[in-house]
Amino acid sequence: MTGRVGRTGKTARGGAQSSAGDLLELVRSGRAVTRGALQQMTGLSRATVGQRLDRLFRAGWLREGAGGPVDSPLGGRPAVTLEFDGSHAVVLAADLDTRHARAAVLTLTGEILAEHSGTLVVEDGPEAVLAELGRWFARLLDQAAHRPEEVCGIGLGVPGPVDSETGQVIQPPMMTGWDGYDIRGRLSRAFTEHTGAPAVPVLVDNDANLMAYGEQRTGHPDCAAFVLVKVSTGIGAGVVVDGALYRGIDGGAGDIGHIRIGTDALCRCGSYGCLAAVASGGAVARRLAEAGVPAESGSDVRELLAAGDPRAAALAREAGRQVGDVLATVVTLLNPGVLMIAGDLAGTPFVTGVRELLYQRALPRSTAHLDVVTARLGERAGVIGAGALVVEHLYAPERAEERLAALGV
Repeated sequence: MTGRVGRTGKTARGGAQSSAGDLLELVRSGRAVTRGALQQMTGLSRATVGQRLDRLFRAGWLREGAGGPVDSPLGGRPAVTLEFDGSHAVVLAADLDTRHARAAVLTLTGEILAEHSGTLVVEDGPEAVLAELGRWFARLLDQAAHRPEEVCGIGLGVPGPVDSETGQVIQPPMMTGWDGYDIRGRLSRAFTEHTGAPAVPVLVDNDANLMAYGEQRTGHPDCAAFVLVKVSTGIGAGVVVDGALYRGIDGGAGDIGHIRIGTDALCRCGSYGCLAAVASGGAVARRLAEAGVPAESGSDVRELLAAGDPRAAALAREAGRQVGDVLATVVTLLNPGVLMIAGDLAGTPFVTGVRELLYQRALPRSTAHLDVVTARLGERAGVIGAGALVVEHLYAPERAEERLAALGV
């Protein structure tokens, strides 16, 4: 079979996928890393596999690695392995919190080449914030010694629910002025304005989603059901099922900070009784301020906890118990293998509180194989997840075919 493959990329062997993009996916995933293995997996002839691989080599997306083991008992030459060449482009990523942001240049395999963090207040509005990110990106590319033309895409995490189809935040409680705003378009223009490079694809997602995606792929790739809970100024959760983010119908999945828990506290969303109104970093900061301890946000609470402040520790543990009570339901519903606690409050007092109520309220069967852990990547989780999301999008089989055609290979 050497003719052109249709849009589905199917071959005669059980509907196996066979486009150049599909071969790239097989190599990137490690399921087939030699020409012979690709022939076996797809049912394509040696000549057709060679033709499709040639397109990937000419694009600079694949390279030959070292020889693999010899499978034949008769010996012979070791098979030449194929590798995804992550050096042909870079990714830009940024993670916005309510008052702070982190941006980075990453390789296609997730290595951070340059990064910057600093104050960036989302309530200043999307125009100002995204323009500043464009400036950060330009400086970071200089630091990483990469040309703007090498950037293949940008990933952005934001502290609100995101419609992944449009990249717009939908009724965000902590992002005044961002509702329905064209984030993708403005950030793409900001990148061009400050670098002079052509526009590149921009992907936007919820910050907890991207943290979960980065942490799961990096530290728990074999976990089929993974939940990350971020407790900072607000509270949100990211869910990864079978290696893919679960977002719900329109990006609202994981918004556990607005589950009602029977309190009369007023939340920033305008409702009463939300979990975030009493157990978020912002809520703990308010209670500390009322007690005469200077604190305005989750990051202030984090600093107090790091300094060993007993009042902050006591309130963090209480907040952990309240979150743990809600997480008992989450764990019962999703039955995850890993529950990761992240964010400003993710220290010993808070996690202790979570464990106390979680194991008390959840069914033993739901927690028998559950690991409750803290974040491994720390504040880098969001940008690593954002970078990974861009790469998975751009090199997915169908999108890869479109890009190869645009490159003329």
